[in-house]
Amino acid sequence: MPAPPLILLLSGSLRSGSTNEAVLRTAQAVGPAGAHVLYGGLVELPHFNPDDDTNPLPAPVAGLRAAIDRAAGVLICTPEYAGTLPGSFKNLLDWTVGGTEICDKPVAWVNAAGPGRGQGAEATLRTVLGYTGADIVEPACAKIPVDRGMVGSDGLITDPEVRARLGEVLGELVAAHRRTAATDGA
Repeated sequence: MPAPPLILLLSGSLRSGSTNEAVLRTAQAVGPAGAHVLYGGLVELPHFNPDDDTNPLPAPVAGLRAAIDRAAGVLICTPEYAGTLPGSFKNLLDWTVGGTEICDKPVAWVNAAGPGRGQGAEATLRTVLGYTGADIVEPACAKIPVDRGMVGSDGLITDPEVRARLGEVLGELVAAHRRTAATDGA
């Protein structure tokens, strides 16, 4: 059986103990070992400047694009600030617009916000990812509310239903990647 495809996990939060990061760490734990990598370079990315979007790229940007390029798919979990994405995460996405790494790549997100929240972040993700040419995998885009009480001392979500749902989201992303790979290979 071939190795599972690599899924890059992108957190839109810089906050220590973020429930968004807990969602992604849990996704990493419920998926096959080594098949999910949590990106940790958000804080190092410089402010987007089109003048700097040339070779050689700033090292943190080159690292981001290389991580996206290596991945078979991308799963995002981000908070919503002031009705949209946090500025630092929007900055990360701005750096992907000029590259080709995310174009046609299966991408999805998990909205971990409570009831009635997070739609602004989702709408902005949909808009920006449209500009990048990412392949938004609708069945993998999920609203899975998570509160701090669901996160154990190890930083992982303990709720079995949430863990199962994250496994389903990852399965949808992997299936989308395999469909694309089969089509490209045909």
